Formats: sequence, C-alpha cells, structure tokens
Amino acid sequence: MPQRLVAEIVVETLVAAGVKRIYGVVGDSLNGLLEQIRKCKDIEWIGVRHEETAAFAAGAEAHVTGALAVCAGSCGPGNMHLINGLYDCHRSGVPVLAIAAQIPSSEIGSSYFQETHPDQLFRECSHYCELLSQPAQMPRVLEVSIQTALAKKGVTVVVIPGDIALKEASYNKPSASVKAASPVVCPSPSEIDRLAELLNQSDTVTILGGAGCAGAHSELMKTAETLKAPIVSALRGREHIQFDNPYDVGLTGLIGFASGYHAIKEADTLLMLGTDFPYTQFYPEKGTIIQVDNKGEHLGRRTRLDLGLIGDVKATLQAVLPLLKQRDDITHLKKFVQHYQQIRKDLDELAVGHPGRKPMHPQFVAKTVDDIAGDDAIFSCDVGTPTVWAARYLTMNGKRRLLGSFNHGSMANAMPQAIGSQLAFPDRQVVTFSGDGGLSMLMGDLLSLRQHKLPIKIVLVSNSALSFVELEMKAAGILGSGTELINPNFAELAHSVGLFGVRVEDPADLKVAVIAAFGHDGPALIEAVVNRSELSMPPSIKLDQAVGFNLWALKAVMNGRGDELVDLAVSNILR
Repeated sequence: MPQRLVAEIVVETLVAAGVKRIYGVVGDSLNGLLEQIRKCKDIEWIGVRHEETAAFAAGAEAHVTGALAVCAGSCGPGNMHLINGLYDCHRSGVPVLAIAAQIPSSEIGSSYFQETHPDQLFRECSHYCELLSQPAQMPRVLEVSIQTALAKKGVTVVVIPGDIALKEASYNKPSASVKAASPVVCPSPSEIDRLAELLNQSDTVTILGGAGCAGAHSELMKTAETLKAPIVSALRGREHIQFDNPYDVGLTGLIGFASGYHAIKEADTLLMLGTDFPYTQFYPEKGTIIQVDNKGEHLGRRTRLDLGLIGDVKATLQAVLPLLKQRDDITHLKKFVQHYQQIRKDLDELAVGHPGRKPMHPQFVAKTVDDIAGDDAIFSCDVGTPTVWAARYLTMNGKRRLLGSFNHGSMANAMPQAIGSQLAFPDRQVVTFSGDGGLSMLMGDLLSLRQHKLPIKIVLVSNSALSFVELEMKAAGILGSGTELINPNFAELAHSVGLFGVRVEDPADLKVAVIAAFGHDGPALIEAVVNRSELSMPPSIKLDQAVGFNLWALKAVMNGRGDELVDLAVSNILR
C-alpha cells in the first residue's frame, strides 16, 4: 500500500467528504496541514482573526447547508479559542469537525511550551474526541470522526500533533462509508395508535414546534387543520413553521408572546414536535403532554410526559394523520389566533420612527430591515435584545433563514455566523442584527470581511449598553453596574478598515441608509443609535419581577438617575 503524509491524507479525506473550506488561524503546529491545503485546488483555508470566529463560522455553514464544516486551531491557546464556538455548534446539533493541533508528540506530558490536552478539554462539547498519537491511526480516526459528526449531528475533534502530520502512513483511497446519513425514523404502529387515541379524546390541543419541524411544514399544517390546534413556535423552529401558517400564535418563552404562553397553558393536550424548549416554567402544570423527537434522550427532560415517541416529525405526522378525527370546534384556535393578531398589531404600532425623535426605537430598525431585505436573505442575530427584535419583526417566508446562539446563548455570534453563511451562499444576501456588546467582543473579524471580500451587511443596534443584562437587573430590583459601554463611532471605524459605514440617529434617515448599505457591492455596517431603555417584556410577569422593577425605579430616583426614568416613561408611553 502506498505511503502518504498524514496531512495529505487529512486533506484528501476531507475533500472526499465534500468539505470546501477550513476556518482558522495559522500556527506552526498547523504548517503541515496548511501546506497540503495550499497544494489542493478543491479546498481553501479561510483565515480569520480569532479562532472563536472560525468555530462559529463553521457552525453557520453546517447549519445552512446541512453538510460537514471544518475549523482548526493551532496547539494550546489556538485551539482553546475554538471551544466556545464549538459548544454552540454542538448544542445546536450541526455537523462540525474541529482539527486541534498539538505540540510535538514526544513532548506531551512534559509541560512543554503551549501544552494543553485538547483530547480532554473538548470532550464535553463533542461526540467524539481522539488524539492521533501515531500515523497508523490514519485515515480511520478521521473517517470515524467525520461519520460521527454527520450521523449524530454535532461536533467531533481530532487532535493532531504537528510532527505526526508530517509523517507518512499507509493509504489507498477515502472510504465510501463517509457520507451523510438520512434515515427516516417513525414510531411503531402501536405507538402511533396511542398518539391518535390521546389526540382524538382531547377537547383542545396546542402544538409546540421546534427545529425538528424542518421539512414537515405541509404535514404540520394538515395536523393543525384537523385538530383545530394553534401552533406555538420555539425560537429555533420559527424559520420552519411561521410562514403560510393560519394557525400561528407566535412564540413562547422569555422573548415570546402572551398568545403563545396561554395557548399552551390552557390546552387540554400539548403536542410537542421536534423541540427541546428549555424553560420549564412555560410548560403546563396539568393536562396531557406528548413529545415527538428523533433524539430519545430529549424525551421528558423538560417536563413530565404522558407519551414520548422517538421519531421524525414528518414521518410521525404522516403516520398519524389518517387516524385523526376531523374537529369542527374552532373556539380554542380562534381565541389565540385573534389574540396573536392583536399582539402583532400592537407590535407593528411600536415599529415606527418619527423624524427628529431620538433615539430610535429598535423595533423600527428591525421592521425597516425586514421590509428592505431580500426574500431569501440569511439573517444572524446576537444574543440579548438583537434576538428579541429579530424574533419579533423578521418575516420568515420559507426561503429566509435565521441563525443565532439560541441554545448556547453566547455573545458575539452574529458576525462570525454571517461569515460562514456568506461563504456557503455567496449569491445570497446575508444580514446581521448585531449588538454593540456582541460586535465589539470579536470586532477584529471586521477585517476578515474585507480580506475575503464578503458583502455581509451588519445592522448594529447601538445603545451603548449590555441592555438585556441591564433589563434583567432591573427586573431583580438591582440598580445595576458594569453594563455601560463607551463606544467609538462604529461607522467611522468601519470606514477605517475599508467597509462602507453609515451612522443613523434620526429615524428619517434610516431607510435611505439601509438601502444604500444593502446596495453596496461589499461589506457594509449601519450603526443605528437606538433607545437604551426600550422594554422587551416576557409573556408572563411574575410578582417578584414587578416588585423588583419598582424597587429599581425607586433606587434610580434616590441615586439621581431621574433622566433615565423619564426616558423609560416616554418609551412606555410610545409603546
């Protein structure tokens, strides 16, 4: 059998698995791999300014394509910087392979320069994490890693010492077993019968749908029509559920709506489809609860169940639909659809911009972007208030995509995710909803947009604060500290690194600025200066939150922060 360099085997195996690019930051322990990438026409190195960006970008590519994506970090601090982004990828269930370079194999265990043990560090955020200690392990370890990432939909890590990458191993050709598997899982006939029995005997049913509803839109609509069931979306399910949906009653959870919250609480039966929605306080205390998920470990870990089924949402609904009785009573459905329509009307009334009235409502920014963005735009949003406004104002139509750190809840995800999305789909519009806290955390990768000529449009919701944290403090009655941000003029900063930049303070100027930025042939940043004290209320306010908020207000007055209270009062009046 012919001998090949381990680094050469890595590249050829990745190409055979359909990988187009590797995200990362170069380092001497990656030299062998980089040299083989340079020689290969079918794969490219995407250099970024921080390895965390590399992991987020790979995760976004995997999310929007469904295919394997790869990131890499040099030994020690280099690959440790991957870990936060990899946690996000793993918790989002997207197939990502991380190549963690290691110090020379003969030095492992000697406290050598930059020594860490990535084969231990990454175990909690991966399905498979192995050290390549000798060339003979190739290509098997890499192929197992790829297959595991694709089959289990998550992160795998291969740790490769720099010297091992430059040694030879016996190699013939890539294995045919390395491929994405798409099995269809359906509950047994007896389980389907039990599902139909529970649904048919329920007076009122509400559906809670998540990311597992991808590809099952038609079946979901038929089920809701048959059962006259309102459909509540978990945030990750929104892009798959809320378009062409007359049964939509919005989101639930911390950034959801009262319509979704009460539709769940007041139903006789809650049917959970493809969701691992984490907030236990939003589940019903009584009634029948059914969960369908293709991951058996998800069943019952958020709330008690009367029936838990392992199965794909589409296959399960196709099996049960012929057994369901057509329901005629629309009282339950009509109540919450109308409730949601009123909420939507109220939300749209908030999304206004009066010329000369500063600072702007962030709702107005989100609504303006939604109106101007392309029909197949890919959006990414930072955690906190950018997620709130994106969730409430971006219209999902079956072609648009929405990415965020919805499970891991990490700051700074939006711009890196936009990088991966844009490289995967160079002809589609990619737009971020970035917070000033999130953008500034990984701001160095603004340079990557210019370097790789990525026409990403950054909508920066700028309020000089970590405002969602600030709101949480207020709800707890804490006066708050550490949330204020002393920011630069981000538009001027964008100009300085070769991006189109525009700063908007007056609502009258926003539409023109967005059109100009979106029409620019290259990366662009719109800094929209918005109201810091805008409230994003959860669907259900607890007594202790109300008490806490009033306590905060009292403390603010006593500490001479009356102007802030005036701003808040004006904000509430405008709402």
